[in-house]
Amino acid sequence: MMARVHHSAIIVRDVEESLRFWRDGVGFEVMMDMHFDGDWSTLFGAPANRLRSIFLGDPARSDAGIVELVQFAPGSRAQPTAPTVHPGFFLLSCFVDVDRVLARLAALGLGGEPRRIAVPGGRETTVEMATVVDPDGVLVELIGLPTP
Repeated sequence: MMARVHHSAIIVRDVEESLRFWRDGVGFEVMMDMHFDGDWSTLFGAPANRLRSIFLGDPARSDAGIVELVQFAPGSRAQPTAPTVHPGFFLLSCFVDVDRVLARLAALGLGGEPRRIAVPGGRETTVEMATVVDPDGVLVELIGLPTP
């Protein structure tokens, strides 16, 4: 069996704010929202053994990947830090309609000032790309589908 990524998880400070960004802004659908008890302190070095897990994705495409929002300590509201380039986790990348997502995020007051570029996509096409930052400081790359 070939290895593949099932999901990527983000520990969130404020579930509702993160849902506004990922669901209402980026456009993912909630596929699961549950609480789980387990030995998370042993497995993850987590601060608690109860967590809330919200899976976001495209229910029509099981192979499209999932963004998981995790909350160990409800109500924790530390300020997110701006992303920097350093070894380790860099960004989450999503295929979206870039203009629509940026408009939704702007209307929600989320994502910060986007950085945008257009790159050649081959065969006389252009791919729109942008980066924004989620409420927890995760750099999110938005990639449009190639257009002529």
